[in-house]
Amino acid sequence: MARFHGKSAIVTGGAGGIGSATCRRFAAEGARVAVFDRDEAGAQKVARDIEAAGGKAQAFACDITDRQTIDAAVSASESALGPAAILVNNAGFDIFKPFLKTEPSEWERLIAVNLLGPLHMHHAVLPGMVERKYGRVVNVSSDAARVGSTGEAVYAACKSAMLGFSKTLAREHARHGITLNVVCPGPTSTNLLADFLKGADNPDKLMEAFRRSIPLGRIGAPDDLPGTIAFLASDDAAYVTGQVISVSGGLSMAG
Repeated sequence: MARFHGKSAIVTGGAGGIGSATCRRFAAEGARVAVFDRDEAGAQKVARDIEAAGGKAQAFACDITDRQTIDAAVSASESALGPAAILVNNAGFDIFKPFLKTEPSEWERLIAVNLLGPLHMHHAVLPGMVERKYGRVVNVSSDAARVGSTGEAVYAACKSAMLGFSKTLAREHARHGITLNVVCPGPTSTNLLADFLKGADNPDKLMEAFRRSIPLGRIGAPDDLPGTIAFLASDDAAYVTGQVISVSGGLSMAG
């Protein structure tokens, strides 16, 4: 299936677990993929792997906390791969501590990556979509935004903010042919989860608790996410906007 043939997609955090899996999925379905990540070497590896598999991708160094690097990366990617039809805001960062043990400097970093970064990405990419009267935006939030998560208060606050932000922009830009939707992963085997386990007193016990809390009985894998992300970015979802979908094995069930 080539649902994205002729379209360019920007994926932030493209060198990470969910991000790289999403880049591969878009490329497999015909997209020209711009792999955005501050880890330029990691992004280049993802792009090389996609090219080796017959897809089209290019890596772009991008720190989403720095608007100048965002603007430069968006400009370079659109020059190389064409105007962005799809934007996936996937990059994220977390610090796992009870709120009262965190410091304001840590809040600032969490907010810069998880809230201000996506705001800047929208602000940089949406004007072109508005001009072209077409766009698909998928924001990767977290089930922490829907049900809370011990040790992730500021992260959950930022991810919750993305739900209201996405719904508001979905209303503002519906007339421009742009849809905005949100995907909320549950516990997923990524570097974020690995970092969380490093700080746990008993990682094995914690993992078992996670598994017991998930009706489908397992921790998510990065490859569990791209199908839903790709659907929302495709014209199969042309009549879907302002929606929040959990991909969490049933951890949260919202109607």
